Amino acid sequence: MKKLMCGIAILGLGLAVLAPAAAAQEPGKEVLKIQLPKPMFIGTPKNIRTPNLEAVTGRPRGPFMVPVGTVLLSAGKPVTASDKEPVIGEISYVTDGKKSGEDGYYVELGPMTQWVQVDLGKPQELAAIVCWHYHSQARVYRDVIVQVSNDKDFISGVTTVFNNDHDNSSGLGAGKDKEYIETFDGKLFDPKGVKARYVRLYSAGNTSNDMNHYVEVEVYGLPAK
Repeated sequence: MKKLMCGIAILGLGLAVLAPAAAAQEPGKEVLKIQLPKPMFIGTPKNIRTPNLEAVTGRPRGPFMVPVGTVLLSAGKPVTASDKEPVIGEISYVTDGKKSGEDGYYVELGPMTQWVQVDLGKPQELAAIVCWHYHSQARVYRDVIVQVSNDKDFISGVTTVFNNDHDNSSGLGAGKDKEYIETFDGKLFDPKGVKARYVRLYSAGNTSNDMNHYVEVEVYGLPAK
């Protein structure tokens, strides 16, 4: 297993919003504004050893362009999960708008592959999906897979937006995306405008323990008329 030494530089303090200044102008597009939680890393970042990790730059995510009129679709929307009895917290935390990295803001699901699913109520054009698994320490979640569908059971019409299960250990097919370190920035997935009602996110433990966590999932898009 390849050993990687990962240092995380925390840039900026307090509540932050992605700055639009550096974004190039694009007709019909605007910068997605994401309200970020306070950074939580304290002390020396731990070393993370994982075989499929993306390059660590220490820089915050740059501006992300979305269609004009894009709004947050997922706020307060119902959530279901593969684990019906979370170890810690409530499934509703996933869309409650509270993104703090402190205890009391995340739901903990059991070990092995687990998922949470957001019901947007009706098919809508999706522009961005942002997920905070857990950001009070540097860690990598395994087999992160993001899928969307209009089928609540995800049997038909499934579109995979992101998949970093490079060895197909979760059995949903091998993915080519890279693993990443959780930070207060969250991870943004690009659904490229696909229309869907349901958004499902999988994971299979993390580099600190076997459990699965979600602080918040945000789904942005153009509301259906």
